[in-house]
Amino acid sequence: MVISKTAARFLVVAGVFNVVIWPRFAKAIVDDDRAWSGERWHSTPQAFFWVHAVLITTAIVIGLGVLVVGVRAHRSASASSSR
Repeated sequence: MVISKTAARFLVVAGVFNVVIWPRFAKAIVDDDRAWSGERWHSTPQAFFWVHAVLITTAIVIGLGVLVVGVRAHRSASASSSR
């Protein structure tokens, strides 16, 4: 499969976006009172916390995958255009 430089750049931007944005969202979830049964980090995490932890982890892993594909595609497109 051949990916254009423009598509590769889009994948890199999408990957970076996911890697930057989702950890910030994770902080917001940790700070939310619905995530804990009592005091933050000193009480039992609730379902709200675990559901979002799974979603955030999945999004970051997919974002990293997209980033890797984008970087590899961009390198490949750059190498083939310089020949």
